[in-house]
Amino acid sequence: MRDDAFFMWLAYNQAIDAWRADEVPIGAVIELGGEVIAAAHNQRDSTRDPTAHAEIIALGQAARAIGDWRLNEATLYVTKEPCPMCSGATLMSRVKRVVYAVPDPKMGCLGGATDLNALPQVNHHLTITRGVLEEPCLRLLQAYFQLKRREA
Repeated sequence: MRDDAFFMWLAYNQAIDAWRADEVPIGAVIELGGEVIAAAHNQRDSTRDPTAHAEIIALGQAARAIGDWRLNEATLYVTKEPCPMCSGATLMSRVKRVVYAVPDPKMGCLGGATDLNALPQVNHHLTITRGVLEEPCLRLLQAYFQLKRREA
């Protein structure tokens, strides 16, 4: 069954790919009509690009896949709450829905540190679902950063 957990596991697999590439393990998948139209993981270090977050890469892939920047009926699945840049890009792309696993009280901008989606002036509002597969995604992030601290 292709429910939120199904697509979040795919995003989780992308996060594993990020870890294998020595990137912060965050993964994203974009679904449209029950099909994956984009999948990405963080690539900041490997590309030396500060904007190469999983969400940004996936949004670009999805736009190219459908031939339009408006992703009105798409759902973004991401293993960690989007940062300010990714939250803004998600709003600008008109994604219908965002599903994230791990909240980010420091930098999350879809309910964590702040909520860009709640700004009354915004001309598009997302439907947000929080906490899908939070535990495995959180354990993955924690394990990665514990390992990095030990290596340092």
